[in-house]
Amino acid sequence: MTIANNIENTAKQPTLKAKAKTDWRELFFKYLFLTSAALGILSLVTIGYFIFREGYAAFAEAGVTNIVLGNDWLPPALYGIAPMIVASLVSTAGAVILGVPVGVLTAIFIAEVAPKRLANLIRPMIELLAGIPSVVYGFFGLVIIVPLIQDVFSVPAGNTILAGIIVLSVMILPTVITVSETSIRAVPRSYKEGSYALGASQMFTVFKLLVPAARSGIMTGVILGVARALGETMAIIMVMGNSPAMPQGLLESARTLTANIAIEMSYATGIHASALYATGIVLLVFIMMLNGALLYLNRERAR
Repeated sequence: MTIANNIENTAKQPTLKAKAKTDWRELFFKYLFLTSAALGILSLVTIGYFIFREGYAAFAEAGVTNIVLGNDWLPPALYGIAPMIVASLVSTAGAVILGVPVGVLTAIFIAEVAPKRLANLIRPMIELLAGIPSVVYGFFGLVIIVPLIQDVFSVPAGNTILAGIIVLSVMILPTVITVSETSIRAVPRSYKEGSYALGASQMFTVFKLLVPAARSGIMTGVILGVARALGETMAIIMVMGNSPAMPQGLLESARTLTANIAIEMSYATGIHASALYATGIVLLVFIMMLNGALLYLNRERAR
């Protein structure tokens, strides 16, 4: 009896050791993932705290209303950023209106319509488009789009909001296309097969079944595109004219929030520098509000 028990205990020992080893490994990766997530949240909190700390002096000196709703930007006396807010929102909205439909339709073409050989040719070109630096987009807009707007609309200068909208719409295409295509491809194949089995056409299946099923991923691509458009700086500086006055139309020059920070931060001091940080606070709040609104609409639509 004792010999049998010893043999049984000896057989269990490697299993217990392997289990203990597996538990340590799982524990290690559990805390590794937890640490990575905490670092991401900590980075966001640190950035937010730093920006709010530096921008508080401007809000205390000039007032939140005078900064956010003021129409005049004349440091060191006036710090109104309403014209920059309007320019940022208009240029971003225009880029979304132009870029998102093109991006989604391109993603549908690559995922469902194009032959495999053609899709494999287009996909790397889209990925290459995502890797082009923003300054190159700015050069493209400055050399091609700005003179074209000047000639077509007979305006004194082509550095306008319209030029910024066109450049931004091209810049958000890779993000929207890549995320949307991945989402459409992730829809279970049985959905499409069942639709075809019921006699539905390809276009009916795409627009009535696949696109609604991939709505969550497509909305994610739109959110990333909005964030890219709102946060773009260099290309906008090169094509929009950088006028701090309130724009009266798409064919006038304007300055966005990011361009305002980039242009003046190098020489700003005191309250002027704090006002630029306050501009960053407003930009951060707008991005959070837009992302939250899009996520809420996507969740409600999914329900």
